[in-house]
Amino acid sequence: MKQITLNIPDNKYNFFLELINNLGFNVKDKKTINLNLEEKEFVKNIEDAFKDVELHLQGKKKLQNARDFLNEL
Repeated sequence: MKQITLNIPDNKYNFFLELINNLGFNVKDKKTINLNLEEKEFVKNIEDAFKDVELHLQGKKKLQNARDFLNEL
C-alpha cells in the first residue's frame, strides 16, 4: 500500500473527505487545531522565518546580523 500527503484548502476539505470516502479510500484524518487570527499570524511568521533561514543556508538570501537588528530597536 502506498501513502501520500496532500495539502487541501480549508474551504475544500469537507468536500474532499466526502469524495475520497465515497470512492472507498481509507482516510486517516489528523486532528485539526483551530487557531484564532493572532495564533495563525504567529505560525505564519514562524514559517516565514524558517523559510528565510533555509534560503540563507542555501546562500540565496543574506540575513541581518544580531548587532544590526538590536541597533534598529
